Amino acid sequence: MSKQTYTVCFCFRRRFRVPAAQPPAGIKSIFDKYAVNDHMSADRLQRFLVEVQKEEKATVEGAEAIIMNNSSLMFHRKGFNVDAFFRYLLASSVPVLSPHSIHQDMTAPLSHYFIFTGHNSYLTGNQLSSDCSDVPIIQALEKGVRVIELDIWPNSTNDDVLVLHGMTLTSPVELSKCFMSIKTHAFVASDYPVVITLEDHLTTELQAKVAEMVHQIFGDKLFTPDKECLEEFPSPESLKKRFIISTKPPKEYLKAEKTKDKGNESHEKDSSTEAWGGEIPNAFDDKDDSDDTDSDDDDNDDLHSGDVAPEYRSLIAIHAGKGKGGLDDWLKVDADKVRRLSLSEHELEKAAKTHGPQIVRFTQRNILRVYPKGIRFDSSNYNPLVGWMHGAQMVAFNMQGYGRSLWLMQGMFRGNGGCGYVKKPDFLLTGGHEAFDPLVKLPVKMKLKITIFMGEGWYYDFKHTHFDAYSPPDFYVRIGIGGVPDDTIMKKSKTVEDSWSPAWDEEFEFELTVPELALLRIEVHENDISEKDDFGGQTCLPVREINKGIRPVPLYSQEGDKYPSVKLLMLFDTV
Repeated sequence: MSKQTYTVCFCFRRRFRVPAAQPPAGIKSIFDKYAVNDHMSADRLQRFLVEVQKEEKATVEGAEAIIMNNSSLMFHRKGFNVDAFFRYLLASSVPVLSPHSIHQDMTAPLSHYFIFTGHNSYLTGNQLSSDCSDVPIIQALEKGVRVIELDIWPNSTNDDVLVLHGMTLTSPVELSKCFMSIKTHAFVASDYPVVITLEDHLTTELQAKVAEMVHQIFGDKLFTPDKECLEEFPSPESLKKRFIISTKPPKEYLKAEKTKDKGNESHEKDSSTEAWGGEIPNAFDDKDDSDDTDSDDDDNDDLHSGDVAPEYRSLIAIHAGKGKGGLDDWLKVDADKVRRLSLSEHELEKAAKTHGPQIVRFTQRNILRVYPKGIRFDSSNYNPLVGWMHGAQMVAFNMQGYGRSLWLMQGMFRGNGGCGYVKKPDFLLTGGHEAFDPLVKLPVKMKLKITIFMGEGWYYDFKHTHFDAYSPPDFYVRIGIGGVPDDTIMKKSKTVEDSWSPAWDEEFEFELTVPELALLRIEVHENDISEKDDFGGQTCLPVREINKGIRPVPLYSQEGDKYPSVKLLMLFDTV
């Protein structure tokens, strides 16, 4: 047991003991249930593994191996005392998500999957004045993002192609450099296909140059369909380590300039700007977005127009466009071909109130891409559940930002082994005219029961005055569900004062109507009476993949990087 001293004034110091993490009361209670005379033998541990950890195939021999591998002292190797049992649980090699590998059917069409999707993937910061670079593209790919978006524009002399956010102060990066970085880093995190969406503002001559560049860099790894329009999308499995080009019909350069100018007439700050402390807006909340100008929209031109380079047209595997009518026309399902439709977050929210089941039916065969509204100049994000509950495959996010919405995105794609593709629930893939309607209230399908025992690791991962200059931290936990509106809720634990290893021993229960879309949200904060509470870690987990039993749960930074030591010890069960 060490001691920690805080200087309050020049002549006054406060000293606190910093004990090693001790078994909390809840763990002691479970240990006592299975131990005899303060000793848990292999056969008793096997019972614990079956009954609490839900490991139905656990054997006494396996329990003996666990004891041997987790007992450093010879006289403890025939069983656990409470301290050894506690340390075993904290250091458990069984991850909180199960299985911790790709386990879903990957042979269905691309339209049957949620796909980890970036927006303006080349930006290092805000949407108006940050640098354009291949670095955020590399970072996104290495975190498992499978859809990279590039805005491509002519250079000043109209003889080369640059990537930049048009009509802003962002500095450009060469398209060839972005392509080379995509090729090099595409399959570091996942072997499943990378989709490159191109926002095209090019002349016919430069389209031809891009086509040549794509073939030179990606070669036979580029997927090009036999037909100009696919009747059905291929599967992720069939496209392993392949690249796919998707674009909306190219705009004429001057027309695009006018659109962008219009979109940047007002640079008012978005009122829903989300720092890490901002809560995620609820789905279908009424908001005044009258100033919203969506600058990422599909136009009505088509790729059959005479001013499109044929070699450029032949690159495109996933065709995008809205058509010339309104929402009913946009959402029409063609039995002979599939396509991609893009809607802004605001357009989707409005459409969802009147066309929910129709959107779901559209996404059963076609791809729906959702992108941030035009006034998110700070690269903030929106509630991704609105898109997912309507079957949208490509919910495009600003990966360079951070905040609770992005934590939900990262949580969803921790599922299925982190490969960047998550199979949509069956109810989003079937139903025909009786397609799923997110606005319909459903009965409770699952009760998720959680106990938060304790946490540790902050003492090693943070400066000792990071949370409080005069005392150890006062931690509390926010825990809840991100999901359909009826399932969405947040709760708060008690605050444990002056402890680097807080023990909460609190139970929480959540009733879920659509557990297939539910994400467990966990945040740790340090209570600060005089200022904004400090951030102490977060994670987000897909409920349908959580391992039952007592599990150590690693926490992540605001940016989504895993802390070396910080974790919570929690018990999960369902009814």
